[in-house]
Amino acid sequence: MPDFVDQVVLHIGAGDGGNGCASIHREKFKPLGGPDGGNGGRGGDVILEVDPNTATLLEYHRRPHRKAENGKQGQGSNRDGANGEDVILPVPNGTVVKDASTGEVLVDLVGVGTRYVIAEGGHGGLGNAALATTKRKAPGFALLGEPGDALDVMLELKSVADVALVGFPSAGKSSLIAALSAAKPKIADYPFTTLIPNLGVVTAGETVFTVADVPGLIPGASQGKGLGHEFLRHVERCDMLVHVIDCATMEPGRDPITDFEVIEAELRAYGKLEDRPRLVVLNKADVPDARELAELVTPEFEARGMRVFTISAATHQGLRELTYAMGEWVAAARANKPVEEPTRLVIRPKQLGDAGFRVRRVNETLFQITGEKPERWIRQTDFTNDEAVGYLADRLERLGVEVELAKAGATAGAEVVIGPMEGGYVFDWQPTLHAESVRQGPRGSDNRLG
Repeated sequence: MPDFVDQVVLHIGAGDGGNGCASIHREKFKPLGGPDGGNGGRGGDVILEVDPNTATLLEYHRRPHRKAENGKQGQGSNRDGANGEDVILPVPNGTVVKDASTGEVLVDLVGVGTRYVIAEGGHGGLGNAALATTKRKAPGFALLGEPGDALDVMLELKSVADVALVGFPSAGKSSLIAALSAAKPKIADYPFTTLIPNLGVVTAGETVFTVADVPGLIPGASQGKGLGHEFLRHVERCDMLVHVIDCATMEPGRDPITDFEVIEAELRAYGKLEDRPRLVVLNKADVPDARELAELVTPEFEARGMRVFTISAATHQGLRELTYAMGEWVAAARANKPVEEPTRLVIRPKQLGDAGFRVRRVNETLFQITGEKPERWIRQTDFTNDEAVGYLADRLERLGVEVELAKAGATAGAEVVIGPMEGGYVFDWQPTLHAESVRQGPRGSDNRLG
């Protein structure tokens, strides 16, 4: 089992709403006590929250299915059902939430304490006490609770660090971050020792900043070769890029200038990093040949406008100057950057005058109704209860569905689908009268359905 995960698909289910209760108050000497069925409780939400103590998505790799609690059913004596408990899922700062099927970015969670309701719990159904009117004094039905949202999302972590160390495998990035901070990454003399991004906290005078050691890049990393493709996303949020170049490599075709140009080409191919300032760090100066090579190529980098530091992560040579140079730039960048605030979630209300539904003519005898209200009412209806079905017909008629069906050319007996064509509720349309003009029968029945 890996100990670091920065991308995972999460299967989420909010809680279902509890059903309303159809109950009649019964008490000695009060045979007609009236309806007293309580409402169902609301289902719990699934909420993502940025937690400063969470650094990986490993927990969701292990347990990818998360479900909130269902609301409880209403009861007699006007007792409402309890609401389901919300499920709060802590995520690291810098987590991007995407729709797993389309790849659409739903929200970018930046800022400790930022919350996002990823799945809303279903509303509880109304009990018959809440459905009573002067015309329907004792409803023999209650509304069903609505199902909660269910969806698959992809969580993608992009590290929030000030400085990113980039370079070829075995260039000394892990040794450098270990020398600069208290981080203890795995270090060895073979390629791809680093399999996960490492974060270290560095202090330069009064400036404290974070450094990310990104796993080694190779030619073609931006197209999926090697490990760099998996972790290039961690560079996106860094304010500065530090090229760590191995001046002691003996591999054919490798030299500091070529290594720098190869990594720059991969960064350009990945995109989004053109505006980041760069520093060049020529590492392994404790090796005599490497020190001579560093002196030889330093003028070339300076001619390109790069600031160059010759260091040895092993002996700590030149680390103080490098640390303070990074600290100065980080402090200046922070002074010019607006204060980071939690992600602001924008709610866009519907336009006034929106009827809340749409009628579409599929063919001569088939019509489709889509919209939040009618689809929601379908989910709330107990189709085993004739009176509940009649109540649904009243609601659709008051919403204007029958008028729009007639305008669209529907006639008595036409087939109507409410909701999606696959899985929607299908019925044969018969124009109805408003409930107030219909004589009500016994509880649980409706004369229009006789």
